[in-house]
Amino acid sequence: MTETPLIVDIREGTAWLTLNRPQAGNAIDLPMARALVEASIRCQTDADIRCVVLTGAGKLFCAGGDVGLFAAAGDQVSSLLSELAGTLHMTLARLARMAKPMLVLVNGPAVGAGFSLAISGDVVLASRSAHFAAAYGTLGLTPDGGMSWSLPRLVGLRKAQEIILTNRRINAEEAEAMGLVTRLVGDGRLMEEGEATAAQLAASPVAALGAARVLLQDSFAASFETQLEREARAISDAGATAEAREGLAAYFAKRAPDFRGA
Repeated sequence: MTETPLIVDIREGTAWLTLNRPQAGNAIDLPMARALVEASIRCQTDADIRCVVLTGAGKLFCAGGDVGLFAAAGDQVSSLLSELAGTLHMTLARLARMAKPMLVLVNGPAVGAGFSLAISGDVVLASRSAHFAAAYGTLGLTPDGGMSWSLPRLVGLRKAQEIILTNRRINAEEAEAMGLVTRLVGDGRLMEEGEATAAQLAASPVAALGAARVLLQDSFAASFETQLEREARAISDAGATAEAREGLAAYFAKRAPDFRGA
């Protein structure tokens, strides 16, 4: 057994969260779900964290929920699933609403709840060895991890229906083509590309990116006029920040802005 189900490494303004049950395909059990909640609270509340990166150890990104745990629960599997999904959902809600960007590095197959985690980032880089599958139907279960909300928004309702109801495996190239991932990276270069992208995001105007995240997430439930009003309020609020002052000063001084000090 590994020492900890989740490795949390904070460096240079970025929180690196690594699912760390490689011998179990990084399958999610209760200790991992609880560790993710603790990490998400820290990521949401620590002002020194400017970007969050999620990835997996070993050859898989995440195999989803721990099926062995389900089997061992016997007649109590319903209660177990309620606790496991509810705990995982606390993490996803916090990561979705934190005022900073999230990068996901999909280092291998992402299945079930692992699929949900894989598509939860603002930027998703995937290795060419990655593939994706809902897989819930094979166990007689329904989606969790926000899949039924996020997947239709990424690929459309018709394609989401096919992915969830038929359990079809989606390879990396198709995932990129349909918009599940931002772009593909060669297997040996995923961490290099991830570090470069994380550094770029951490150096960005994080408060403005956080406000942009909210605008994008809420846009589907808003009318066009409502969204225009929200945009007007958001850009007005942003204009009063130190980030905006630094951005404008750097523009006129013809230098790169330093948003970390803003």
